[in-house]
Amino acid sequence: MDGAFVGHPEVAARFPDLHPEFDSRAAVVEANRCLNCFDAPCMSACPTHIDVPRFIKKIASGNVMGSAKSILEANVLGASCSRVCPVEVLCEGSCVMHGKHERPIEIGRLQRFAMETFYGAGGKLPLRQREERAERVACIGAGPASLACAAELRQLGFQVTVIDRRALPGGLNTYGVAEYKLRTADSLREVEMVRKLGVEFEMREVDAASLAELEREFDAVFLGVGLGAMHRLAVEGADSVRESSAAGIGASVGVVDALDFIAGYKTGERLSVAKRVVVIGAGNTAIDAACAAKRLGAEEVTILYRRQRENISAFAFEYDHALREGVEFFWGTLPVALRETEHGISLTCMWVETDESGSLQPLKGSEFTVECDVVIPAIGQSPLVELLVQARGVTMDRGRVVIDRATGQTKNPKYFAGGDCVNGGREVVDAVADGKRAALGIAGWLSTRTEAHVG
Repeated sequence: MDGAFVGHPEVAARFPDLHPEFDSRAAVVEANRCLNCFDAPCMSACPTHIDVPRFIKKIASGNVMGSAKSILEANVLGASCSRVCPVEVLCEGSCVMHGKHERPIEIGRLQRFAMETFYGAGGKLPLRQREERAERVACIGAGPASLACAAELRQLGFQVTVIDRRALPGGLNTYGVAEYKLRTADSLREVEMVRKLGVEFEMREVDAASLAELEREFDAVFLGVGLGAMHRLAVEGADSVRESSAAGIGASVGVVDALDFIAGYKTGERLSVAKRVVVIGAGNTAIDAACAAKRLGAEEVTILYRRQRENISAFAFEYDHALREGVEFFWGTLPVALRETEHGISLTCMWVETDESGSLQPLKGSEFTVECDVVIPAIGQSPLVELLVQARGVTMDRGRVVIDRATGQTKNPKYFAGGDCVNGGREVVDAVADGKRAALGIAGWLSTRTEAHVG
């Protein structure tokens, strides 16, 4: 984090903001539409419970810096959440304007306006008045959950170190969110604000030995490690194509998982893609990868999904966006084999139908081929079991860390957890809420221990 991250100019040109910012006049006009509900459903719908009427009212009155500070009191990653949150199904989805058959207040864009104004004016998050505490907490992982946990703990006076294996902190905000939603530089801008609170960052791998060392060295450990690698494409021939591509056949032919594909262009390492791209899966990450492929120059981008349109896990507005980008969808399609050809990749598929029990059944004799250059599996991430099982006394259930939902504490009282390693992969705002909740849990537990020791 030495100096500001400067993205590649080609990436910036191909991935302009999906939604334009409000200017000051438009923001005030929109803010004045808000009814400032006393029992605001939008506030309840936000996992971090931002006081939405309060921050909007401050925009309407011209106190934009005060508006941003109101947001940051609840959500230290208020800027990134304003860009990536599915507001259509959270705060804006709960707006009372729906009941009046009017357009909901554009809460996300107003929040972004406040936060961009704050950062543009050089705003800093002030430390609360509190006593410095001697207790030290390690946050493993530098994604939204750990950043929120670390920021809240510093505001409470604790000494915090965030540790992550990647070169840049920020987790999926930095590496895994489509650039037209959230730029890498904007993710790192929020990291820098957390750092200025006094949080230390160490970019290094944590393995079984170093985890045991951390447990001895720190008074508490927060696990915000997210999820592991994406599930591999388990079809005949997938591994051989991946290996032959890596061996030098060329970047135009190969299998690359969706998160690696997105991280590649966000960091400027991947500035183009071959003409024909197939994405397997129909979640939000699959759509991000497909839209990115179009913007990187692919002429044909197709999403294959084994179920039907109504079964996709992607939000409806993400699906609509993909259609606007020119992405095609094949429904009820199951890839079964993949082989390299002289002209690229031949992907053998079968049509699928759903039986009475809801199970998917490939139709015999329905095989067909899809010719492409690049295959991008986006079929979910696996739990980071390899590391988590090394955390002594931490219980896992189906690959997720088991916690006390009120405090984030695990079965080993020294360990707390939050974010995707607990919830299996939800939204950034959910991870922020988890991290802040765990910080309060850690503070309460450490204070109780201190009082017991003094007593």
